[in-house]
Amino acid sequence: MRPLAMKLSRVLFVAGHLSGVLGLWPLPRSLETGSSALTLAPTFDVHVNIAHPPSDLEDAVSRTKSFLKNDKLGRLVVGRGATDSDAIKNAKSLRSLELSLFQGAAVKSITEEARLPIGTRNEGYTLHVPADGSSATLTANSTLGLLRGLTTFEQFWYEYAGQIYTLEAPVSITDSPAYPYRGFMLDTSRNYFPVSDIKRTLDAMSWVKMSQFHWHVVDSQSFPLEVQGYTEVASKGAYSSDMVYSPSDVQEIVSYAGARGIDVMVEIDTPGHTAIISASHPEHIACAEASPWTTFANEPPAGQLRLASAATTNFTAGLLASVARMFPSTVMSTGGDELNTECYAQDPQTQADLKATGRTLEQALNVFTQTTHAAIRAEGKTPAVWEEMVLDHNVTLGNDTIVLVWISSANAAAVAAKNFRIVHGPSDYFYLDCGAGEWIGDDVANSWCDPFKTWQKSYTFDPLANISESQAHLVLGGEQLLWTEQSGPENLDPIVWPRAASSAETFWTGPGGNLSTALPRLHDFAFRMRQRGVKAIQLQPMWCALRPGKCNLNS
Repeated sequence: MRPLAMKLSRVLFVAGHLSGVLGLWPLPRSLETGSSALTLAPTFDVHVNIAHPPSDLEDAVSRTKSFLKNDKLGRLVVGRGATDSDAIKNAKSLRSLELSLFQGAAVKSITEEARLPIGTRNEGYTLHVPADGSSATLTANSTLGLLRGLTTFEQFWYEYAGQIYTLEAPVSITDSPAYPYRGFMLDTSRNYFPVSDIKRTLDAMSWVKMSQFHWHVVDSQSFPLEVQGYTEVASKGAYSSDMVYSPSDVQEIVSYAGARGIDVMVEIDTPGHTAIISASHPEHIACAEASPWTTFANEPPAGQLRLASAATTNFTAGLLASVARMFPSTVMSTGGDELNTECYAQDPQTQADLKATGRTLEQALNVFTQTTHAAIRAEGKTPAVWEEMVLDHNVTLGNDTIVLVWISSANAAAVAAKNFRIVHGPSDYFYLDCGAGEWIGDDVANSWCDPFKTWQKSYTFDPLANISESQAHLVLGGEQLLWTEQSGPENLDPIVWPRAASSAETFWTGPGGNLSTALPRLHDFAFRMRQRGVKAIQLQPMWCALRPGKCNLNS
């Protein structure tokens, strides 16, 4: 066997047998493989050795068995596995995978485990696949860990001439994530995405062991979320009546996510990015659709909540509390980015409210934030905010507040210096929409965050850059983000996948991976995604994918 120890300091991945590659993504943190062929027996089955297993674990096992049968992925080598036929003929056959929990582990559903507070989830597992045909074993301390192990097991196998096989037996893995928050953010306000697209995205996220779906559900352009007690906001603020997420849609999405080991953090961005609320409640919005928008907002339409108004503050607190009750996660984002002060300076109502209370705008923002955060905390939520709330404003935030760093990776150190927990989402590494050109209609320019963020760029991200050893515990992980000014259901898959998988490995395995040895594995994963119906973009000509290393510089 050849050991491959994976700690936070990474080592090079050894290319697989017969010029191929063991296509695991993310790479386990401790991996040993052999060089023997092993087939799946026609009668192969997965046995769950747990009394009264949760239904979502049984469903996960069913998905695994379906993938093993239907992936039908030919190995990415010249001939697509034809040279493997002799090895397959003489191989032993694996008849079963035995699932169990370690002694003393509590039996909870995957969904329950996935929704535990960030940092308390147990996702580790051990997986052993012998070469002699005796049973493989998958063991964990939680059903969530078993799910993570199943996704690894699914990636061992290829198909040639009707045989499902691996050339890497025996395999021994001990694995757990480097960081608990491994996420993807989708904006469903600029353009609407049907529930089916979100569910397909959750599927793909689960295959790379992502743990967090950050749902930026509303923004200035549309408000597609139907909220109990505030239904007029969506009825007036959605693009159309069939572009609304109902409470049953939300339940379907969060249940689907939970069963796949994913927690859903909803974001209602406030007090900025709220122009569309003026369609139902003009009394709460300053500078609604004011012109020129460039004076009052970062993008059209202009409009922000009148944060100095007690009525608006109470309206917002009630709205956020009602949204909080729709989502079982322990964390909820209230946004807080890109606040435009000129909007308030030119709004007579805001100026009158400030004068009446004797507050500055910053003091009013502090009252607004404390009131709205108290409302979601009363519903059991820990607030998350964008970095400006910590770095640009003088507001009082709870010490447990999670801060999303987006403007620049260089800003994480300043957030850590204030002793807040960090989720990395910097535009210079993780913004998937960058590089498509400016979307403003009469402007011939590049996008503000050019260039296009390649998988190679995001893969090289270091979560602890400029973070001291004493601050390292503040880093929860990170996410890649898709703002959808130029995206919709038509290009969701290719703009996200497989690029978003790059950060999934960085935050599962740890940073420091080698680009040259990662690429064949990422090819393998992208091909497998396409076999499963996710239209991941090609990374290179297929000639290169079948010849690992041949398309590198100086090869």
